[in-house]
Amino acid sequence: MKKLKIAVTGNIGSGKSSFCKFLEEFGYPVIKADDIAKDLLANDKKVKREIIKHFGIPAYKGDELNKKFLADQVFSNQLKLNRINSIIHPRVIRKVNSLMDKQLKTSGLIFHEAALIYEADIEDLFDIVILISANYKVRMERKKIHDNFSEEQFAMRDSNQIPEEEKKKCADFVFSNNNTLHNLKTKAELLIKILNGLIQQ
Repeated sequence: MKKLKIAVTGNIGSGKSSFCKFLEEFGYPVIKADDIAKDLLANDKKVKREIIKHFGIPAYKGDELNKKFLADQVFSNQLKLNRINSIIHPRVIRKVNSLMDKQLKTSGLIFHEAALIYEADIEDLFDIVILISANYKVRMERKKIHDNFSEEQFAMRDSNQIPEEEKKKCADFVFSNNNTLHNLKTKAELLIKILNGLIQQ
């Protein structure tokens, strides 16, 4: 039986996390880049030292990451965004590789959810890349409703990502998510059927 490493990506507000929740409901392991990055920022002493060195003492409130301070710093400044990514990404990638290899001992399919697959130039780590796509206005409304984003905040975050149209040219599968969650779940079910067919060939 083949074993497949699959990345699930999508720009801000696309619904990639919802898609991955469905995959987990179906019983498949999903490694989440955001969770690994948050853990590193909170608990890795070397990462903390690097962050404080480059962004200053206010980056942490005691032992807690000052998320608002860091977000204000990095999402309005491309150089600072590149800096934090250079600190976090290599460590996240090492951890992801380790976790994927471990999970593949007991599962034929392992999924990795990450916004910055193409931005970090790591698509070659995966056998298949899935792109969850949604219209700009739909994505913006989701972030306004669920995360209380302003239109300016959304535009700033979105501008730091490669445009969807570029990603569509590279992804192995593209699932549109301008509709309901039920519709997205149906697409997740379809993907699982396709992938199970591939690993059993």
